[in-house]
Amino acid sequence: MNARTTRTLAAALSLTAALAISGCSSEPEGKTEDATPKLTVSGAFMPEPVDDKMAGAFMVITNDSKTPDKLTGLTSPLSDDLQIHETKDQKMRQVASLDVPANGRLSLERGGSHVMFMGLKTKPKVGDKVKVELKFAKADPVTIELDVKDRTYTGQSSNAH
Repeated sequence: MNARTTRTLAAALSLTAALAISGCSSEPEGKTEDATPKLTVSGAFMPEPVDDKMAGAFMVITNDSKTPDKLTGLTSPLSDDLQIHETKDQKMRQVASLDVPANGRLSLERGGSHVMFMGLKTKPKVGDKVKVELKFAKADPVTIELDVKDRTYTGQSSNAH
C-alpha cells in the first residue's frame, strides 16, 4: 500500500467508526427524549403579599408527554425558603413533591395545592414580576415569572384536572 491508499483507508475507517458511534449513541438519546416529560407552565401568579413573612403562588403545570413527573422544588431570588404545599381534608401541609401526571396537569390553586414563599426578602407589589425556577424529578428546570396580582385575584377557574 502506498501513503495515499493508507490515508484514504484510515479516513474511511474513521468515518465508519464515527457513523457507528453516532448511530449507537443517537438511539439512547432518542429514548431519553421520549422519556423526558415535556412541561409547560401557564397562568402563573402571586397575590400581592400582606407582609414580608409569606406569599403564595399559583399556576398550572401541563405535561404533554407519556412520562409522568414530579414537582420537587423551587428557587427564587425573593426567598430562600420555598415550600410545596398540598391541601387535603381542608388541611394544608408541606410535601416533598407533587405529581405531574403523564398527558395531564398539576393545578396549583387557591384552596388546593400551591407554593409558599416564606421569609420574603422584599415585598412585591401589584404589577411586579417574581422570577421562579421550578425543579422536577425528570424534566429540566423551568424558569417562569409570576405576575403579582391584587390580593383578591383568583386566576382563571379550571374545571378539568
